[in-house]
Amino acid sequence: MKYDHKHIPLRESMMAMFFLVILAASCTKDGNPNNLPSVSTAAYEGKIDGYSSSNEVFPENLIAYWSFDDTKNELISGTAPGSSANDSYVADGVRGKALSLAAGYLYFPTQFQRFKTDSLKSFTISAWIRIQNNGSKKTMLFQLARPGIFNGNINFILNTNAYPATNTNLVIQPTFTTVGGGTQDNLNNALYPTIGTTKWTHVLLTYDGSSGVFNIWADGVKIGGFPNRGTGNNLFKSYEPSEIIIGSNYNGIPGKTVSTDANFAPMTGQIDEVRIFNKSLGDAYVRALYNLGKANK
Repeated sequence: MKYDHKHIPLRESMMAMFFLVILAASCTKDGNPNNLPSVSTAAYEGKIDGYSSSNEVFPENLIAYWSFDDTKNELISGTAPGSSANDSYVADGVRGKALSLAAGYLYFPTQFQRFKTDSLKSFTISAWIRIQNNGSKKTMLFQLARPGIFNGNINFILNTNAYPATNTNLVIQPTFTTVGGGTQDNLNNALYPTIGTTKWTHVLLTYDGSSGVFNIWADGVKIGGFPNRGTGNNLFKSYEPSEIIIGSNYNGIPGKTVSTDANFAPMTGQIDEVRIFNKSLGDAYVRALYNLGKANK
């Protein structure tokens, strides 16, 4: 029998090498055991939080949208305001142009189908604003109004009365009506977004109709101090009929006054990219809307 220089039979040596190769192959870890498709980094170039624009964030749940690019219409339904006052456009919006109000408002005397009781259980309201405190009057940024009633289904209230114009801290105190006929609210009592005539500030509300959690967000940060509003009779209800007012409540619209309450004045400031969803957006998506807006996307 022929031997190699280590005195191991050649045939046995070759067989040993063969089994070592097989063993090594069987021990190699498969880096893609589920056969997932390959991912190219090029697909994410220029994107923010995975999105190319704010339009890509839950478009299937977007029920109302105002871009204010030379139009006051709500773009999903194509609905124009029934009346407006002291409004114009400014060129340096968050995305394109923005709406500028000088003690002004937009009033939509329309029952939007997607704001009916059976359709709206949870919601997210997102807007960008440039505004100052005034030390005397509150601002109703957005109201899902109830004809003839002072408090609407949703009242996106900015307490611009809390501080003089020299103070750049904003107090936000939104409210909503409940199944039991009452009102629930939230308030930022510890964290305050910075506002000013040259700063776009992102303000956002989320409400989850299954848990009763009502959050206030500003510039990507959760700031509300009282988010757990309860369930049962404390859950939100979108009473019908309803209308939409941007920048005011009924008492600021000639001929629509419903009470003697003079705590609010029509809005002075700019507003852009108003988006309303029929779901409570998760934290990552809220921050994505903020980051995309910062990048004018």
